[in-house]
Amino acid sequence: MHIPTVEQVSNEYMKDDFFIKIETWHKPDLGTTENVHNLDPNTWKSVEVVHIDIADRTQVEPGDYKAEEDPALFQSVKTKRGPLGPNWKKELATDEECPKMCAYKLVTIKFKWWGLQNKVENFIQKQEKRIFTNFHRQLFCWIDKWIELTMEDIRRMEDETQKELEALRNQGQVRGTSAANDE
Repeated sequence: MHIPTVEQVSNEYMKDDFFIKIETWHKPDLGTTENVHNLDPNTWKSVEVVHIDIADRTQVEPGDYKAEEDPALFQSVKTKRGPLGPNWKKELATDEECPKMCAYKLVTIKFKWWGLQNKVENFIQKQEKRIFTNFHRQLFCWIDKWIELTMEDIRRMEDETQKELEALRNQGQVRGTSAANDE
């Protein structure tokens, strides 16, 4: 039985009035499974489904764009996948040999603060989409770096990364994605 990956962020100061929860299902399809998280019908009606097309440059903030991480330009040396054209999903749907996978993300945000709730929740949703878009574009374009890794390689890299992150947290400057300019 497969279960989704769940990540949750909260804030000690706001206690139960703030959290971000991300639930992820990976399915061997092209994003065609409806309500993959099995939400009740009332909740499902209020869900906004956002499709991310990793090859569509218009979904990328101008400051985030990197030609070397553009699936519309990239071709894998090891797998020969890419570049992805505007009809890549339709082409992939007809290719019986090529493996397919969709990451279904359910992002739930609660920010209970009078006067700011909707603005902050909408802002966080926009930033999550931005992070997911950039990450999955990178993942495709980095395929030659990870396609031949074994589980042992991955576990070793996880351990090394955890140690590096802990060292950076203890001594390094703050780094990462900053919020996009919003009006």
